[in-house]
Amino acid sequence: MSVATKNFKHVSYLWDDAKAAELAGDEVALLVYRSNLLGADLRLTNYGGGNTSCKAMAKDPLTGKETEVMWVKGSGGDLGTMKRSGLAALYVDRLRSLKNIYRGIEHEDEMVELFNHCIYDLASKAPSIDTPLHGFLPFKHIDHLHPDAAIAIAAAKDGEKITKELFNGTIGWVKWQKPGFDLGLQLKQCLDENPGIRGIMLGSHGLFTWGDTAYESYINTLEVIERCAEYLQDNISKQTAIFGGAKIESLPEADRKKQAAALAPVLRGFCSSQNRMIGHFTDDARVLEYINSNDLDRLAPLGTSCPDHFLRTKISPLVLNLTAGEDLSDTKAIKEKIAPLFEAYRAMYTEYYNTCKHPNSPAIRDTNPVVIIYPGVGMFTFAKDKQTARVAAEFYINAINVMKGAEAISEYTSLPRQEAFNIEYWLLEEAKLQRMPKPKALSGKVALITGSGGGIGKAIAKKFAEEGACVILNDMNAERLAEAKDEFVKLFGKDVVAADILDVTKEDTVLDTLTTSALAFGGVDIVVNNAGLSISKSIEDHTEKDWDILYDVLVKGQFVVTQKAVEVMRKQGIGGDVLNIVSKNALVSGPNNAGYGSAKAAQLHLSRLNAAELGKDKIRVNVVNPDAVIAGSNIWSGGWAAGRAKAYGITIEELPAYYAGRTLLNEIILPDDIANACYAFVGGLLNKSTGNVLNVDGGVANAFVR
Repeated sequence: MSVATKNFKHVSYLWDDAKAAELAGDEVALLVYRSNLLGADLRLTNYGGGNTSCKAMAKDPLTGKETEVMWVKGSGGDLGTMKRSGLAALYVDRLRSLKNIYRGIEHEDEMVELFNHCIYDLASKAPSIDTPLHGFLPFKHIDHLHPDAAIAIAAAKDGEKITKELFNGTIGWVKWQKPGFDLGLQLKQCLDENPGIRGIMLGSHGLFTWGDTAYESYINTLEVIERCAEYLQDNISKQTAIFGGAKIESLPEADRKKQAAALAPVLRGFCSSQNRMIGHFTDDARVLEYINSNDLDRLAPLGTSCPDHFLRTKISPLVLNLTAGEDLSDTKAIKEKIAPLFEAYRAMYTEYYNTCKHPNSPAIRDTNPVVIIYPGVGMFTFAKDKQTARVAAEFYINAINVMKGAEAISEYTSLPRQEAFNIEYWLLEEAKLQRMPKPKALSGKVALITGSGGGIGKAIAKKFAEEGACVILNDMNAERLAEAKDEFVKLFGKDVVAADILDVTKEDTVLDTLTTSALAFGGVDIVVNNAGLSISKSIEDHTEKDWDILYDVLVKGQFVVTQKAVEVMRKQGIGGDVLNIVSKNALVSGPNNAGYGSAKAAQLHLSRLNAAELGKDKIRVNVVNPDAVIAGSNIWSGGWAAGRAKAYGITIEELPAYYAGRTLLNEIILPDDIANACYAFVGGLLNKSTGNVLNVDGGVANAFVR
């Protein structure tokens, strides 16, 4: 069957017959292929959500006999990127025999460990809680997805009735039940009572569909979801007012971004009261339609329905009491206005925990909201890292889609609070959290390094990203900046890096870059004043223009960037770090160096002055003094290398050895050495140090501070 014969309006048909033919005979390879296609269309399932499986005969390594094995997506992972290594493989007969020792729903969790006794491939991924949902159904290929279109029906008040009528009884219904062994048995019971059905809708949860081949399962899945989406769209189009109609209008896009950038650091500060959080902002049209509506106040407190949505977005969002065009310039007044909202949210969450907890429940987690709604402007999400914050926003948009569809066909219903708690504080979910890698030293931190398109600045940014920070690359050279960003995206992923053109002598570009940081990550925690240039001339050859540009870039630039960044840090109210890359020349007198050396001395003393002033805000200001960092540095362009060589009476080629030879350690200094020194200041071990100078010069006695 060719691609052209399959036309869908609401889902993507991606099956390639030629590609599938190459995989013919390998059911597991076809499972991976099908899974990747399903995961590539976010209308079919959300990031990390859903699971797929296939059953096929394989040789038992112990007996040599053919036995039925089920391959199913393992715990964690994402369908769109899953590889064969992301599957769990289990003996079907052993898995099904577990029902003989199942002690009932009160003992659900103990069954997960017993899955390990059913493992066929000892190198496979750990089985997920959904394993029995696939295992007790007899079909060769099964898809369990969380499409918004299906969940909208599953979360509707009349979802069961609508499902039966929409599919003429060919889709079964199983009411809400927490995923696990019992739900697997209920799916089997539903099939036994409704032989010949093509799928099962799980109340408030998602969809199961299947087929005898990978292709049949794929097509069945698309057709069912397409029918759901078509039904929803027909009903939505008949509505005179989505979500009860618009209550307010959105600001123009530029104004939305301006308001969001101004407010994000304030919100980040509130959300970081227990753990430092990274932010994400979106003003997606679907978000605006919902948050500007008359029904927002009714729907928002209900929370989400699908467990995947709920786990990412928390019990409910916080809706701000700010008008879209509110004056945000008085940070103190804005904080006083919204502080009661956060206090009320934390109290609500604490009451929810105390009311629903069980004797063995894990301790209460962070009580701050994940999703924050600013009507007329957009939606903020805050989490431990950028990817988690971004995905939380995507999941809440999924929830908005579900609410929109459910309201169009019936009435939206969310998970009961106790059921939501049982998912959020499930001991199995807690075990998953405990298995996660320990956060890196700079996790949850946002770092802006000026002049980070190359050389020392790029090395610092790379070191910080390796240690868990989100970084804002910037440079005056657009081409160099684009190359650096591409490199960082390849190394660390798109959620770790943002980039902007920045000229430290132009205040507007500084403000623009801080806006970029606020919109991308919620604010800034670490500022490294690294951008610089060097001019080496005798006093008689030095021009006024030379002098002005040195002081504009090195001194004024450091001052302006620090001043504007401190405004953001004060909005956050969670402290911060300012690191100034100065020079040995701030302390050592040398020939042909009047402008550069005096500007560096000014940078150094400005650092001391800032440290004295900003301590009350828990903002630390420290200095790293490099010397003779040649590799990858722009400082050697523009005649500096020639000037220094002339001053010392040597050739340019002899400079590296000359500089190393004059140090106590006889070492050449590299950009990575400066990056390590910066990390030493911000990595957590020196949190009570400010106003310090760290020389990274191989040991130059004349540059000793004391």
